Amino acid sequence: MARKTISGLYERNGIWHIDKVVRGQRLQESTGSSEREEAEQYLIHRLEGLRQAQVYGVRQIRTWREAATRFLNEFQHQPSIGLSATYLEQLDPYIGDLPITHIDDGTLAEFVRDKQKPSKTATGKVRPGCRPRTVNIALQRVVRILNLCARKWRDSEKRPWLDSVPMITMVDERGKSRKPYPMSWEEQSILFAELPAHLQKMALFKVNTGCREQEVCKLRWDWEIPVPELNTSVFLIPEGFGGRHQKSGVKNGEERLVVLNTVAKSVIDGQRGLSKEWVFPYDGTAMHRMNDSAWRKARLRAAKVWQEQNLRPALPGYASIRVHDLKHTFGRRLRAAGVTEEDRTALLGHKNGSVTSHYSTAELGQLIEIANKVSATDSRGPALTILRRKNG
Repeated sequence: MARKTISGLYERNGIWHIDKVVRGQRLQESTGSSEREEAEQYLIHRLEGLRQAQVYGVRQIRTWREAATRFLNEFQHQPSIGLSATYLEQLDPYIGDLPITHIDDGTLAEFVRDKQKPSKTATGKVRPGCRPRTVNIALQRVVRILNLCARKWRDSEKRPWLDSVPMITMVDERGKSRKPYPMSWEEQSILFAELPAHLQKMALFKVNTGCREQEVCKLRWDWEIPVPELNTSVFLIPEGFGGRHQKSGVKNGEERLVVLNTVAKSVIDGQRGLSKEWVFPYDGTAMHRMNDSAWRKARLRAAKVWQEQNLRPALPGYASIRVHDLKHTFGRRLRAAGVTEEDRTALLGHKNGSVTSHYSTAELGQLIEIANKVSATDSRGPALTILRRKNG
């Protein structure tokens, strides 16, 4: 007589998984076994645990994978959920099968150690380990989910999934995070001369508007609003704008007003007619990112030119200058020009609680006038003395 098998198991990539509804509750998880018989024993164990939880009030033991899956399903509409999914996928091999009661510094130590180790790519090139900040972002997801287990999620008897959340130690970031690098006018002139034409225009626009990278890459003509009284226009980026990812949106969740000084306006006017949709098209579509190989090669050439002209090595911050440093440069120049913090907040698109679409013509005129204080393309702009250590 054939042996009767237990329903609710299916095989995926050589591993047996559970997908079964038990007394109105759906059980979905991996058994961690490639053997059917062993997987059935695990399922029997889990079913008994559920029975005891419902009949005798014994709390069901939840795995980390179960908690992470619920988090991804419950918060799938968050703009950052894609990034969260990436970090949770990286964590799964280390703690996926563990009960949530076993998640602590000890069980996370191997993940933290491995993420910071250098690794080799498929081509044999050595890739440095993750920065402490990157590791901490993953650990922060762990803390977030454990807090939900303790404070929000309840079983059928209204008991929390977890009694208390352990203290998770973050990796020390002091002295290891890269500091912003606002450029001098000379450094800007050298760098921009090394950039290819399409990146040069985007960078010049960015350093004169303080826009974020994706706000430049995906800038659309239908966001332009004419202001005939001032013989100019502005851009109003909607709060639901999707940047590199579909759900990324404007960072602070508010509409983003982009004011054009004379340099930014000249860049915009030069882009007209290139595309019906995108302000900065490349090969007929929008750029995915500015920080590409062309940017990285240009900054190395710029550092070499700077050294040749000044007879000393360029500072490390300049040799590795990031696209986001253009935004920092704009902000620092505004401050050097004596622009108030309130006006800097408006021009940089930082969260301030105001409704940007309600600016009057007079207010827009004032913002344009302020932005023009840093519209120079060379040393004629506001003096900007930046104190830096010799080691960068």
